[in-house]
Amino acid sequence: MSPTPQAVYLNGEWCTSDSACVSVFDRGYLFGDGVYEVIPAFAGRLFGLDEHMARLSRSLEALGIVPPLKHDDWLAIFERLLASTDAPDAAIYLQVTRGAPAKRDHAWPDASVRPGVMATVSPIGAIDGGARVITLPDERWGRCDIKSINLLPNTMARQQAVEQGCDEAVLVRDGLVMEGAATNLFAVVGGRLLTAPNGPRILPGITRGLLLDLVRRKRLMELDESFISIGALREADEVFLTSSTKDIWPVVEIDGEPVGAGEHAGRAGPITRLLDRHFQALKTRRSDP
Repeated sequence: MSPTPQAVYLNGEWCTSDSACVSVFDRGYLFGDGVYEVIPAFAGRLFGLDEHMARLSRSLEALGIVPPLKHDDWLAIFERLLASTDAPDAAIYLQVTRGAPAKRDHAWPDASVRPGVMATVSPIGAIDGGARVITLPDERWGRCDIKSINLLPNTMARQQAVEQGCDEAVLVRDGLVMEGAATNLFAVVGGRLLTAPNGPRILPGITRGLLLDLVRRKRLMELDESFISIGALREADEVFLTSSTKDIWPVVEIDGEPVGAGEHAGRAGPITRLLDRHFQALKTRRSDP
């Protein structure tokens, strides 16, 4: 049986996933010249909308793409997409490219070329168990803080993880841990919570930022936004990943070795579970109407 066509917003029109068409000259298709966001909705209510839209604006500005829509226009699109699905939890995917000029050229087109806009919705699946990860060299470009659709190094890293029977790849540069191929990374070391600092080497994850604000506000534990060495990661008491569709995801194995020691070895540790409880409560309070 063929999958049911999904609702798609594409360049000002509504269509379905089996009829949507993008120009062969769209610069997203030709160059990966565009940005994207993934905004979760829980029980039909958007979560972290303002933070996601602020990051979209930063990414567009960094690439010199004029914002194609205003906040209320985006919100109307998201609400219609959510109304089109019966999934209890779903993710809005939105993408903005530099548009489709009349011919392929590395140079940016003039302002008469309108940005390409696309948005879809899909269910958020439940996570079964902890994450098994591998470590790989970070071969991405130097502006990982821009949420660009040009994700070839990320997809290659994730594929290597899948081929080794794992869930995610953790990217390492000059002996220091950056983040996952599609996640941010946290480690618990000696009672402190460590994560790589914001900057060009990592994506400023929305779940990451919300969790850091939560830990600071509630004074849950000591925070250290600094890079962790690969050696320290392997010796960490607990490790977990964060993303908009996975929340807090405990890492139970790194390169075939269990995370942690004692009764918590290879399992979600007590701090990870504590932070997850607080984050789930935050989701309940903060889901945007």
